[in-house]
Amino acid sequence: MTTTYPSNRSWATRRALLWSAAWACAATSGWVQAQTQPPIKILVGAPAGGTTDTMARTLATVLGTQLGRTVVVENKPGAGGNLAADAVAKAAPDGNTLLMSFTSHAINASLYPSLPFDPVKDFTPLTMVSTSPSILVAHPKVSANNAAELVKLAKAKPGQLNFAIGALGSSLHMAGDAFKMQAGVFIVNIPYRGTAPAVQDVLAGQVDLMFAAVGNVQSHIKAGKLKALGVTSAKRLAAFPDVPAIAESLPGYESSAWFGLFGPGRMSPDVAKKLADAARAAVQSPEVKRRIENEGATPVGNSPEEFARFIDSEIVRWRKVVQYAGAKPE
Repeated sequence: MTTTYPSNRSWATRRALLWSAAWACAATSGWVQAQTQPPIKILVGAPAGGTTDTMARTLATVLGTQLGRTVVVENKPGAGGNLAADAVAKAAPDGNTLLMSFTSHAINASLYPSLPFDPVKDFTPLTMVSTSPSILVAHPKVSANNAAELVKLAKAKPGQLNFAIGALGSSLHMAGDAFKMQAGVFIVNIPYRGTAPAVQDVLAGQVDLMFAAVGNVQSHIKAGKLKALGVTSAKRLAAFPDVPAIAESLPGYESSAWFGLFGPGRMSPDVAKKLADAARAAVQSPEVKRRIENEGATPVGNSPEEFARFIDSEIVRWRKVVQYAGAKPE
């Protein structure tokens, strides 16, 4: 009997088909696994439309691409961000529940007499997403034209000038109290329930001064309705090159808001590293960097270790300001 063997070409074809089928099965299996995994939730302790929410949504899509997962943002506002933080602190440390937090995470450690979580031990810092300086503005009737002149004016008229405070305990509130503490001046705080009414009263001349996010007052400064006296970043801002940094007259003064990504505490090193690496890659992507810069903020994307050290230093720094101000939560 004669045995017929397949030609080299037909055998190569069959082998290629077998490999293709194997790769297709593997790819399909991976796709099915990705689809059956629950979405990763980023909780935000602020309402939709705010800067923290914008930072979370800016990051979410590209982070999802990096991880091959669906990433959704869920707003859980209340108690200065503590409701969302508490939910993440108590979540399973599996990487499916994350927190986009902001400066108040460090401020709240001193502002609130007691918290249902430990702001350090119950969280895994992944990366700082961005920082955003604020700007000190005044109604045109205020005779000072920069921070140095404001200090002189406030010392000459103690208790006669006032600050509009958009939210008690916020980073902007603390920026004002840090300014007063370092300058040794007495300026009265006028609290408001929200930034918008605070800005309106400064525009109307009902209140003299305010620390505000650049985006909230930029158009009013350009229109001449508000005077910019100084920026809270260590150096001058490119958008306002003629406005001095407050640090030029108060050395060491700096008060930029920050936004960062956390996981629950007790995460395994492997899960934490995977999330941190993906988040940092997302922050450094051209798309996310551009969107962050459009918000008047600066992309960061530092390491978990750097972010953890920063949080520790922020808690210590803001504790001094909270104690000086005697601030209480709303």
